[in-house]
Amino acid sequence: FYLAPNFSKIFSPSVWLAAYAQTFFSLSLAQGIMILYASHLKEDSDITNNAFITALADGGTAFLAGFAVFSILGYLSYTSNASMQEIARGGIGLAFITYPAAISKIPFASFFGIIFFLALLTFGIDSAFSMVESISGAMKSKFGMSREKTTLLICIIGFFAGLIFTYGNGLYWIEIIDYSISNFALAIVGLFECILFGYIYKAEKIRGFANFSSEIKVGRWFDFMLKIFAPAVLTFILLSSFIQLATHGYKDYPSWSISAGLFLVILLLIISIWMGRKWKREQ
Repeated sequence: FYLAPNFSKIFSPSVWLAAYAQTFFSLSLAQGIMILYASHLKEDSDITNNAFITALADGGTAFLAGFAVFSILGYLSYTSNASMQEIARGGIGLAFITYPAAISKIPFASFFGIIFFLALLTFGIDSAFSMVESISGAMKSKFGMSREKTTLLICIIGFFAGLIFTYGNGLYWIEIIDYSISNFALAIVGLFECILFGYIYKAEKIRGFANFSSEIKVGRWFDFMLKIFAPAVLTFILLSSFIQLATHGYKDYPSWSISAGLFLVILLLIISIWMGRKWKREQ
């Protein structure tokens, strides 16, 4: 079930958009995280080598973890006489309902349950580290604020903003916001970054700098991918997915709830652009 592809879905824009969103989220792309981490590297660091290692290690780890996840889900499907289509659902339900239910059926369930939730906790904290760091690092660079004050401010804002998810309909809002941010906001920001780095900062200049300090030399294909291929694919997938969302909706959610998630994405983008232009004028 895990390794058998369903080729009938190959032309579905939502599948490609979900794949892009997962790749962006897993590699921390279009969030400023990798840019901030790279700013801490030495000037003569092997950029291309680091990029290949990061991408391949991330993808390899995810692929290997899939065997662990689907073996457990397969065991639950076998013992409960339920189909894998019913069992293998993603999101919060998989982490907090399906997977724990499967663990409860195996020997030493309490021990493996503790290990599973400890691992889940550390994954969440690690993700929070990187997300907070991308904001605090930018604020420190821009305004000279101390890391301690910036981190405290971000965590307080995040705490109060997250209260909406603690109410009775919080799980639904988590899925709506996650769908809107992961499937649209990250792809839009990624498209903007392709335009910014490809045409304004010049892909040729970036490639030349990377090749100067890297063992693996990047060819002209990098310019084509950054300036033409990636923007074209992201634009096509975004438009196709938006049309599909407008015509078919998202699951059984009311249209106003999805509109609220998309409105949040647009609002955040407008605020980001406005803040960037305002600070640029003040310099």
